[in-house]
Amino acid sequence: MVPAFLARVVASLLGRGSWSLHVKAAGTATAVLALVMLGGSWAVVAAEAGAGGANLTSYPRALWWSIETATTVGYGDFYPVTAWGRVVGAVVMVVGITTYGMVTAALATWFVAREQRRHRAHQLRDAATEALHERFDRLEQLLNRDRGAD
Repeated sequence: MVPAFLARVVASLLGRGSWSLHVKAAGTATAVLALVMLGGSWAVVAAEAGAGGANLTSYPRALWWSIETATTVGYGDFYPVTAWGRVVGAVVMVVGITTYGMVTAALATWFVAREQRRHRAHQLRDAATEALHERFDRLEQLLNRDRGAD
C-alpha cells in the first residue's frame, strides 16, 4: 500500500512539466528516502533477530531508529549490533544525508532564482524608464527647435 502510494507520488513529480529539475530530484529523493526508511526498518529487525544485546527487535523501534539515523540525529537509544544491521544503518545514513542535501539545495536554488527574477525585473524597469526619459528629452528638443523656428 505505502510503496504504491510512493510510486504514484514519484510518477506525479516526474510527470509535472512545470516543475524544475531540482524540485523533481528532491521530491524523488524524498520518496526514495521514505522507502529506504520503511524497508531499512524491516531489514534491520530481520538482521538483528536473535542477536545478543539487540535492541532493534520490533518494527516501531526500528522505524524510530531509521528516522533518527536518516536525519543524523542518532540519539543512541537504539542501534544495530550485527554487521548486517550496521550495513543497513549505513545505507539509511547515506540516503538520508543525500536527500536532505538535495532538498536543501533545491530550496537554496529556489530562493536564488526568485531573487534573480526580482533583480531582472528591476533592471528591465530601469531600462524602460531610461528609454522613456530619452524619448521625452528628444521630444522636448524637437518642440524647442520648432518654437525657435517660428
